Amino acid sequence: MASAADREKALETALAQIDRQFGKGSVMRLGSDERAPVETISTGSVALDVALGIGGLPRGRIVEIYGPESSGKTTLTLHAIANAQKNGGIAAFIDAEHALDPEYAKKLGVDIDALLVSQPDTGEQALEIADMLVRSGSIDLIVVDSVAALVPRAEIEGEMGDSHVGLQARLMSQALRKLTGGLSQTNTTMIFINQLREKIGVFFGSPETTSGGKALKFYASVRLDIRRIETLKDGTEAIGNRTRVKVVKNKMAPPFKQAEFDIMYGVGISREGSLIDFGVDQGIVKKSGAWYTYDGDQLGQGKENSRNFLLRNPDMANEIERKILIKLGVGPEGIAAKAAEKAALAEAEAAEKAKAAELGITAPPVAVKAGRKSA
Repeated sequence: MASAADREKALETALAQIDRQFGKGSVMRLGSDERAPVETISTGSVALDVALGIGGLPRGRIVEIYGPESSGKTTLTLHAIANAQKNGGIAAFIDAEHALDPEYAKKLGVDIDALLVSQPDTGEQALEIADMLVRSGSIDLIVVDSVAALVPRAEIEGEMGDSHVGLQARLMSQALRKLTGGLSQTNTTMIFINQLREKIGVFFGSPETTSGGKALKFYASVRLDIRRIETLKDGTEAIGNRTRVKVVKNKMAPPFKQAEFDIMYGVGISREGSLIDFGVDQGIVKKSGAWYTYDGDQLGQGKENSRNFLLRNPDMANEIERKILIKLGVGPEGIAAKAAEKAALAEAEAAEKAKAAELGITAPPVAVKAGRKSA
């Protein structure tokens, strides 16, 4: 049997050959420092960014967002598009439902002049367009709205009552096999919006399922279940919805975390409202009775007044968000702060050991198990 040194040498030779043939980084050790931190696109809600564990939606991965009608699925993706554009990225919206409202998208901060939009006739056409955009290597974010509207060509060309069992599921399975590698190589995020259906004859467990077969459940790195839980009112007038998002699947961080935030009609996700809620939870924003204060400054009486104050003072809102992310170790700055804290602890431990060595203090001897000879 080859020695450990020979095996290590053979492995290094194989790795060098793989790098030459397939490119540097084709195979790497998981604990290697060369591994770059996960790049993300913010969702527009600090609560959801934190629940995702990495500060947003992961780059180069597939994300599925599903939920009942009017729960905020498209609103969430439009905020992701707006944030991708703010960071200099290019986004595309494949509108298979033919229901995109440009005016609403503009109110949410989307640059509609720069947004690429396609309204395909068939599911095959939609997914081919998506594949070509991914392979261009120039797109940062693609949204497909929705999986249920990706109708196979055979169904479009057939009669209304014809049976097309499994056609859409097969189409999705083939497309995802092609798309996954390209998304990773080009660092493009692809969001699939999906609708809910009910399985017939289910007596135990949830009867809810998503359309388009099971392939998307496997290929998605993140799956978000979004629900409207409360109607927000100003007196008797409805002004928005309280929304809960559950991270059902997460390959990037621990799953099953939840986030709650407000979606205001005509405005979208209330980033400032989310900052107040999360700031109070983390002790960064203080609440005394109905008054909210930050760093000695009064934000306002009541959540709505405090939210409006932060809207008028974006620098303070950004500062609160930064402190929340750093405290929780989420996002680039949070990760850097956590790494610095870890390095400081290691340095202090090393200094303590060095001091102990100078004083001649040695570690206590390790007990030898009975029945074994000591060296």
